[in-house]
Amino acid sequence: MWRKELQNNITTIAELDDFQDLSKIEKIKLKKVIERHPMSISQFYASLIDWKDPKDPLKKMIVPTCDELKLSGSYDTSGEKSNTKFFGFQHKYEQTALVLATNQCASYCRFCFRKRMVGKHTQEVIQNFKHAVDYIQAHAEINNVLITGGDPLTLSTEILQTFLEDLEDISHLDFIRFGTKVPVFLPDRIIEDPDLIELISDYNRYKKQIYFVLQIDHPREITLELKKAVDILKRAGVILNNQTVLLKGVNDRPEVLAKLQNTLVSIGINPYYVFQCRPVKRVKRQYQITLEEGLHIVQKAKTFLNGHSKRFKYVMSHRTGKIEILGIEDNNIYFKYHQAKKSRNFNRFFHKKLDKKACWLDDLA
Repeated sequence: MWRKELQNNITTIAELDDFQDLSKIEKIKLKKVIERHPMSISQFYASLIDWKDPKDPLKKMIVPTCDELKLSGSYDTSGEKSNTKFFGFQHKYEQTALVLATNQCASYCRFCFRKRMVGKHTQEVIQNFKHAVDYIQAHAEINNVLITGGDPLTLSTEILQTFLEDLEDISHLDFIRFGTKVPVFLPDRIIEDPDLIELISDYNRYKKQIYFVLQIDHPREITLELKKAVDILKRAGVILNNQTVLLKGVNDRPEVLAKLQNTLVSIGINPYYVFQCRPVKRVKRQYQITLEEGLHIVQKAKTFLNGHSKRFKYVMSHRTGKIEILGIEDNNIYFKYHQAKKSRNFNRFFHKKLDKKACWLDDLA
């Protein structure tokens, strides 16, 4: 059933035109956009959008615009190429292995930091999972694996079972994570596949702990269907964390960000990270806000949050590491390495002179 739903995704400009009136010029420009970066919107997610509102935040996240023709930015803002050991496998942080299991998602976010590969022909996805297993077995410092993409939950349950079975006997692995937005875009993938839930439940009970790292960016993405999927996953023993990208015109008001975090906690999802939007090519101009604005939003939002809902860290995923953005004082902006590629940066606290236009560490002198 969920596979048939995926086959009905909105993928062409003609299909998009059924939802919103596009001018002839817009159609020509948007066709150029999706030829470079494909469009895919699940019918379920499309049903959540207020198509009459030009500023609808869900629409902004998922519907291509002519702004994507602006080329400023980079396709590899976090240095993924330099951390790739072989196709589809990265090892940036000592304890974590990252597997790019697919280049497909249940829908394609327009702000995706892997925009370079999602929905496109690419050699960046894993070619042979056994190679990943061999590497992890040979590196005892790795205690967790993040299986991501794309979205691994768009793969069949049989393939996911193979992944888990291949990893279960590695003694130094403590837990396995799946990065997914399927509960948002295609909750039936969870709700209507008892085999997936049985697989996860058995693995959690008898083998290793499974985490799902969700990406929920706006309160309206927390639907009744998502809540049902979350309840099923929790009953299967999955621990659910959420990461949110701070996005211009989507969740860049303190009240919206606070509502999101509070609602997540109320349904048993742990706030994990709020990411500064990366300076991705065809993304940064329309989605990035300044570091100063981001700090103001996060700090103001935390005044509406309790201890559980404000556990997240406001970070940027920089090529040198995951850097927590702490605050501004005396015209300086302060940072701390939460994760670091090089050991000399572990827990390093540092500051830069504030530039009110800066959106990324590299923008600061």
